[in-house]
Amino acid sequence: MKVLLAEDSALLRAGLEQLLMALGHEVLTVVDASELRNATMASDENGQKYDVIITDVRMPPTMTDDGLRAVYDLRKQYPSQPVMVLSQYVAASYLDRLLEHGGFGYLLKERVSDVDEFVHSLNEVVRGGTVVDPEVVSALLSARRTGLAALTPREKEVLALMARGLSNSEIMDELVLTAGAVSKHVASVFMKLGFAPEDANRRVKAVLAWLRHTER
Repeated sequence: MKVLLAEDSALLRAGLEQLLMALGHEVLTVVDASELRNATMASDENGQKYDVIITDVRMPPTMTDDGLRAVYDLRKQYPSQPVMVLSQYVAASYLDRLLEHGGFGYLLKERVSDVDEFVHSLNEVVRGGTVVDPEVVSALLSARRTGLAALTPREKEVLALMARGLSNSEIMDELVLTAGAVSKHVASVFMKLGFAPEDANRRVKAVLAWLRHTER
């Protein structure tokens, strides 16, 4: 199996590389998001230059979510590219889209110390499955509930009308608001629910979050 490993921590990178090579895999290592992007530029027509990409979330050049954004961009072009994300914390951005096509895993780095669990999870991702750390699931659910609770009364009105299928212009007429005010409320709803600005499906996902909330 050909593996691209993107990790800026020298200690963890060396440990993972040694483990993967001991399992008989071919490993290419990179240390920042720019190198990660460059290493995937020459992918074949199916985007399958590597059997799996393993990446950290936070890495150079900005030390924010560079690794996650790099694989997010890659999966937009090649949805079937298997990716395993490792992180010390839960980064909710982009996860809705990354989880859509399978072949995706998100584990907290502490799980890597359990070699059997890590190898099992990696193989599952390569087979096209989805593996998400239980703590990540809990954090995402909590973030959604917290996001809904953070909505103002007006934002809840706007979201409820979105759930009824109303467009921004129809919401403007229903609530007697300006177009700018509606756009501002809608944008605030998306932000509080944790949806990325470039997520084309965020209106639908916001409505689904609202419906699940009101069903309880």
